[in-house]
Amino acid sequence: QSQLVESGGGLVQPGGSLRLSCTVSPYTLDYYSIGWFRQAPGREREGISCISASGTGTNYAGSVKGRFTISSDNAQKTVYLQMNNLKPEDTAVYYCAAELATVAHSCDLIEGHFDYWGQGTQVTVSS
Repeated sequence: QSQLVESGGGLVQPGGSLRLSCTVSPYTLDYYSIGWFRQAPGREREGISCISASGTGTNYAGSVKGRFTISSDNAQKTVYLQMNNLKPEDTAVYYCAAELATVAHSCDLIEGHFDYWGQGTQVTVSS
């Protein structure tokens, strides 16, 4: 089955930056829509960004728009989430997820659409 591996989490001060990576297998990125989700303690998991199978369509949650950027590297089969101007409320476990795409140029953050999930990487924003 398809597998996803996240990396890049860590501890950062408010205002700092991190870049998360999500590497997929066995197929190339054009097979998948990729989403990033996060879950803070005591809170429901929320979708924060996604990128379409073609790489041309993206979506962002309002809480991260303008601060986070999703991108992809087809040769590396990796999707990135660049997180800038991090805030304490961004502290969470971040997960990438994938679905075998039926639409090339759009994506959504409906959790039930994603069939494959990584194990998560912790992001902590604290002074």
